[in-house]
This record gives sequence, structure tokens and C-alpha cells, in this order.
Amino acid sequence: MFPLSPFAQRAAPSARLAALIASFVLVLAACSAGSAASTSPTASTAAVATPTPLLTAAPTPSPTTVPAFPTTLTDDEDTAVTIPAEPQKIVSLTPASTEILFALGAGPRVIATTEFDDFPPAAVALPAVATYTTVDVEKIVGMEADLVIAGGNFFNPPEAITRLRSLGVPVLVVYAPNLAGVLKDIELIGSAVGLSAEAKAMTATMQAGIDAVSAATAGLVKPRTFYELDVSTGPIYTVADGSVYVEMIELAGGDPITTGSTADFSIPLERLIAADPELILLGDAAYNVTAEQVKARSGWNVMTAVKTDAIRPANDVIITRPGPRLVQGLRELALAIHPNLVLPSAAPIPPVP
Repeated sequence: MFPLSPFAQRAAPSARLAALIASFVLVLAACSAGSAASTSPTASTAAVATPTPLLTAAPTPSPTTVPAFPTTLTDDEDTAVTIPAEPQKIVSLTPASTEILFALGAGPRVIATTEFDDFPPAAVALPAVATYTTVDVEKIVGMEADLVIAGGNFFNPPEAITRLRSLGVPVLVVYAPNLAGVLKDIELIGSAVGLSAEAKAMTATMQAGIDAVSAATAGLVKPRTFYELDVSTGPIYTVADGSVYVEMIELAGGDPITTGSTADFSIPLERLIAADPELILLGDAAYNVTAEQVKARSGWNVMTAVKTDAIRPANDVIITRPGPRLVQGLRELALAIHPNLVLPSAAPIPPVP
């Protein structure tokens, strides 16, 4: 589910890079190449146009007497997953799924997460049973987990998922190729843990937040925007084509500069120079990357963003993690691209302790 980018710690550049790549393979979608506009940034104002909603808000659930369990759900890998009873011992193998579970109110039933889970605070104290490359299957089985929520598209090792299922543990695999997929996965997880109504209420609130940002940025001049993910190991990493992050930058009022590939997260300096970003957003700002450092990089001085000092920090975790805080991330992204933008108040979606 992308992933996104749950960089909980930076013990070494390689650790951050592993987290980066694992995060982004979780949300790759079919390539949808965007065109690069040749516009210049202007002072931002709130738009009055109201675009067609991106997604349809879920209807208010009707009362039903049909028992929720046992239930069989189809996950994001088209696997039918049977959950015999309401799960009481849930293992979350992605930081985004952890946030979703806690926001829905299922936090007290989560018994283990990954070593990179960092939110909400109650999740940090839970045992870790996975890294971005390994899953401790034996530990999960020993904890008598009755539901595992895993990340698809190789976010978690497929062999670990297969082994857990062979040992009788229900595993629900999720990954979101776009914003619609994020909302779909929240509702899927809600159904899996017996909180379907709560999930539908959450996605309706999130959809309203997405629509509000889209309406506010409609009609604005969209600066060519380079979102920096990582340069600590040498290559320049940014958003891949067809990812949810391209969609978010577009909704936030930017014209995203991408790698030109759905599978490669690195962009050659020559391609970046040719794209000539008018705005550089530092998703790695939390790791002490500054505008002054960017200006000092060899070859970067020819870019419009560097010449005009249009280099700004971005809150990478909430922008790139496909969970309940994604709308907050979209709002912050819009304000990073258009600092003078006026956004309507957003309904909060706080995690439940």
C-alpha cells in the first residue's frame, strides 16, 4: 500500500535508500505520462472553479443484521481471503496499514508491526516482526495472529506471505496505485476488522478533503515541480511515472517532473536540467538537506528554481504514506507549491489511541 515513504530513521544512507525503494514499489501504477508545461510560477490565489470530484464518496451505510464474520474478501492481488471471525490479534506489515488500523479504532487489537512504524505513538511500543526486506514468519505464528495485513507489489517478501497462508494465517495484501486505491484499501481493511462503517465514514471525510484541495488549486499556474526524495547515495531519486505522488503533485497545483519510467526512481542530472524545475521540494529536508546545499551542487545552478531561490522543505512522511494523514499531506504539499494559497478548514482524521 506506498507507501509511501516511512523513513523512520536514517542510520545510514543505505537504510534510507532501502526504505525509499520499498516504499515506492508499493504504489507504482500503470504509466500515465504527464506533459511538462512551460509556465512560470505566479502569486497563488484560491480558485473559484469546482472540478468534477475525483472519487465518489461512499454512501452512508445502511443498518444490517447480516453477521460480518465469517467473511471472504478479495485483496489487491485478487486473492480471496477468508477471515473466520472478527480478528483480535492483528499484525500490520506496513506503516500505512498501522495508521489505518489505529485511525479506525482497531489499535488495541494490533499486536505487532514493523521496525519502521513511527505513528501513532501507541504503535511505536509494539513488537516489530518485519523490516523492509524480511518478515519473521515464525514469530507471527507464535503470537497466534489471526490476521496479517501485508504490502503488495513486493513491499513485503511474497514468499513470507505464501508461507503465512500455508500455516493457516489469513493475509490481506494491499497496495494503492492511486488516491482512489488508498480509499479503497482503507475500506477493505475496515471490512477485514469488522469496522466497515467507520472506514466508509473515514473515506468520505478524506474524499471531501481531496476535493477541497483540488478546487482550491484549479486554474492556478502550475510550476514545474521537482520533488526530491533522496540524493544521499549519489543518484538523484524522485517520483516515478504513474505513481500516486505524481497524482498528488498535480492535485496540489504543480507540474511534476518524473523519472520517465514507472520502475526507475532515479533521474539523471541531465534529464533534470533539461526539465528545468521552477520549484524544488525537499522531501529529504528532515534529514538535514537544505536549500543552501542544493545551490552548492555541481550543475544545479542553471535550474530556474535555484536561480530564483524556489527551494522549499516538504513533510515527506505524511505526503508519501498512503493512510489517514494523506489528505493532510496533500494540503501541505499544496501550500508548499503555492504558499499564498488559502485552503478551507479540513475535518480532522486523528488516529484513535
